[in-house]
Amino acid sequence: MASFKTIRSRAEKRKGGAQALAALLPPVSDHAAVAKLTDDRALAEISRRVFSAGFAWSVIEAKWPGFEDAFLGFQPAQLLFQPDDFWDGLLRDARIVRNAAKIMSVRANAAFVQEIAKEHGSFGKFLANWPSSDEIGLLALLDKRGSRLGGNTGQMLLRFLGWDGFVTSKDVVACLRDSGLDIAEEVKSKSDLAKVQVQFNAWAKETGLSYTQLSRICALSIGENHQS
Repeated sequence: MASFKTIRSRAEKRKGGAQALAALLPPVSDHAAVAKLTDDRALAEISRRVFSAGFAWSVIEAKWPGFEDAFLGFQPAQLLFQPDDFWDGLLRDARIVRNAAKIMSVRANAAFVQEIAKEHGSFGKFLANWPSSDEIGLLALLDKRGSRLGGNTGQMLLRFLGWDGFVTSKDVVACLRDSGLDIAEEVKSKSDLAKVQVQFNAWAKETGLSYTQLSRICALSIGENHQS
């Protein structure tokens, strides 16, 4: 595998130098802030990522105040107290995107968030205590115990919640493959995800950079060089 120094050097050349690249990097994830995340905000972001998957994000963002109202501020206990009629009514609620499967995923994920909170104090504390060196374990848990949180949705959820991890985007995977990692063009199998985890762990040890920053530099080092 190529040293991350080579990848970073390529990203710097593409983006106009070390300072220009540094300006494009996300801040280091704040585990203290993640630990303080309230359960309603965790469920809100879970729901936002589920509804955004395979849909125009701009539409979801524009309608989001309506989602907050319709889903009672995403308070898990309050949502779980609601009868079936409440959930049936959401299928006709113009404030939200009326996708039955995704609406019912909010109900399932409210139970998921509440269960995790009972086990760990809060969903935020649970996330903050999970090591970035085992992101694939966390993704597997989200997929198994959550609703519609598999694949890229789970990765994007962690990114939007501020958790420090990689995202196997098209450019990140291209970077890994170009560096010598034997994985498919689309990382979906457990074996490929395990290989990606091992490589990011090695790069984190080599550089001292956060996983989010490593992922971002990797993406910026290859593919179409968009103006930032």
